[in-house]
Amino acid sequence: MSLGTETRAGWGFVAPALLWTTAFFVAPFLVMAAMSLATLEGRSLVWGLHLDNYARLFSQGYLLRAVAVSLEITVTVTLVSVLLAYPLAWIIAFHVPKRWQRLALLLTILPFWTSYVVRSYAWLLVLAREGVVNDTLLALGLIAEPLTLANTRFATVTGFVHFFVMLLTLTIYANLVQLSPNYARAARDLGASGLQTFRHVILPLTLPGIVTGAFLTFVLCIGDYITPQILGGNNELTVPQVIMVQLGRRADFPLASALSLMLMGIVTLAYLACARWLRLDRL
Repeated sequence: MSLGTETRAGWGFVAPALLWTTAFFVAPFLVMAAMSLATLEGRSLVWGLHLDNYARLFSQGYLLRAVAVSLEITVTVTLVSVLLAYPLAWIIAFHVPKRWQRLALLLTILPFWTSYVVRSYAWLLVLAREGVVNDTLLALGLIAEPLTLANTRFATVTGFVHFFVMLLTLTIYANLVQLSPNYARAARDLGASGLQTFRHVILPLTLPGIVTGAFLTFVLCIGDYITPQILGGNNELTVPQVIMVQLGRRADFPLASALSLMLMGIVTLAYLACARWLRLDRL
């Protein structure tokens, strides 16, 4: 087969993916970027090269507050999920017999089989003033009156953590089961304690799984609309909620586009940070 024929064959295989990416990612992205530079005069959309929408992002307090709330919730969820998922993945990988590990993983991801919306409403019922948590605390005499748990940031973080612990457990477990026990044996032979072996051998080797899961958690959490809307009670608006307000109530598509691009910029920075970390980990 000649070089030209191989090239045409290669483009033939790549073309469907390129067309799909262009039609459903590149083209919408370019339209959104152009929309973010337009302005809204009354109900009329005026196209142009204006930076007014981006200036509003840094001049209007409620927009800055939405960005801060989104970042605070996302960082909290990511850290808590990592701290809960690592011990769970460790237990499954090293303390559950091989023949039961698949069952343990199945039970871990079982909540994935439930609708995302259903899980959020389930947590809303659990955390309600007459929900399971308050009823249990009242029955045990630990509180005198029901706590306000639903429609708070705590409820939003709880709903997110319940979902993302499962995802992180899978990514960390995948790294843990690939570790050779010879690494830990070599470290102990050299006089390292259990804690030193974990800090200097096991943790660095499982860092790719942690960072991969943390990045996926960050991306999915900061762009999520459902969980904050159901569990947060609109007491604190996140960026996706503000975007929906601009689209649904004000029809301010230029500002919504600018907010969306800013959200993509934050995710891009998170990706660059994670990619750089992983590259350094391989050196």
